[in-house]
Amino acid sequence: MKKTLEREVKLHAEREFELPELGGERLDPRLFVSTYYDTPSHRLAPHGVTLRHRVENGKGLWQLKLPRGAARLELELDGGPAEVPEAMRTLLVAYLRGTDPVPVARLRTRRVTVRVGGAEVVHDSVDVLDDRRVERSFDELEVELLEGDEHVLRRLERALRRAGAGKPESRPKLFQALDLEYRPDDEPPPNDASPAEVLRAQLRIQLARILAHDPGARTGDDPEDVHQLRVATRRLRAFLRAARELVDSEWADDVRARAAVVTDALGAVRDLDVLLEQIRVDVAELPPAERRDARPLLRALQRERTAARRRLLATLRSDAYFDLLDTLEAGPPQHEATGADPTLHGLWEREFRRLRRAMAPLGDDSPAEELHASRLKVKRARYAAELGDVALGKAGAEFVRRSKTLQDVLGEHQDATVAEERLRALAASVPAEAAFVAGRLVEREAARRRAAREAWPEAWKALRKAGAALAKA
Repeated sequence: MKKTLEREVKLHAEREFELPELGGERLDPRLFVSTYYDTPSHRLAPHGVTLRHRVENGKGLWQLKLPRGAARLELELDGGPAEVPEAMRTLLVAYLRGTDPVPVARLRTRRVTVRVGGAEVVHDSVDVLDDRRVERSFDELEVELLEGDEHVLRRLERALRRAGAGKPESRPKLFQALDLEYRPDDEPPPNDASPAEVLRAQLRIQLARILAHDPGARTGDDPEDVHQLRVATRRLRAFLRAARELVDSEWADDVRARAAVVTDALGAVRDLDVLLEQIRVDVAELPPAERRDARPLLRALQRERTAARRRLLATLRSDAYFDLLDTLEAGPPQHEATGADPTLHGLWEREFRRLRRAMAPLGDDSPAEELHASRLKVKRARYAAELGDVALGKAGAEFVRRSKTLQDVLGEHQDATVAEERLRALAASVPAEAAFVAGRLVEREAARRRAAREAWPEAWKALRKAGAALAKA
């Protein structure tokens, strides 16, 4: 399956729009017909997912576009229109959840393309077809990066706007074709939203992030997808914990418990990814003979990761996981605001007080377990600040920034501690030469652990100061 990372900007255009002189190479015009697939209730398009079958010059091609941060991952497979390829359907199971994708629109596109400055500028004139009858038409401009950076995108966008192009077009082609209202699923809540409305919006955002990183977690192509999927489930649980008065408690407890199973499965893979990456970096700095001797260590850890990934995939295929997604999509029961409801600032303050109590007894000789437990409290206070982002303003943003710093320091300490323990355990089950290398690596991890232990008090001091400022805001 061909894969391309697509970075683009789209603009509205009138039918009479003409591409200005941009330099570069003008390619031959193209004509193709695309059949778009979605569920009857449009589960794919609102999440930025495009599934279509395109016919051009008699050749059929399946295309799947998946969100990937600010870009989109485009996958292509040759084939006829008889059925959606299983390889693509597998990547969409979290979106589809047992619903078959069906044809929902058929578009004929006349495309004019100019390749310039490491990008392609495309003018599409699109007819929406009902059999052979044209139901409606619209035009769209795209600037897609082939190489280069965002400056190229912005420069070409300005040139097109000067030539008469309209404002950026956020709606997917399918939404334009069906004339549907488009509301991005990661749209933040308005400034005047109530705490309960903010919570509902954040739950919707975390669901969108879970769905966005689900395909990548299944393929295993990029470890970052596992990490970001884990972050989304953690935020989800933390938001429901911090704002439990704003939602039905039985609903929240059920969601948190089911999300915890997913978080644990993701964490087992993510922790081994971090451990393997660090050990590989350290091994690369050893003499050649010791690098060879380290192979049994790496193979043993890779076997553990393979087993953990197998368990993760089983979790992502489970009915419990899909039920969790259904529950989040439906949203929590409607909450009737009362005068007793806490404010977003109050929710954060409660978590910050818990954090201060947890940090107070810690000192230079505190056990690693206590430092790790305090890191979890830092995360909870940080997520409470992120939940109240709109209400907490600049002081809240500073608290989040300082929280991340302390999290990173305590995370370094925990990662080094775990690495030491794993290396010592592995040393007992590998040949003597590999055990010797394990000892060398343990020394490096111990040095990292000591450095993090020395650094965390200063990071906590800065966070405590940011928290005091936010408490007064």
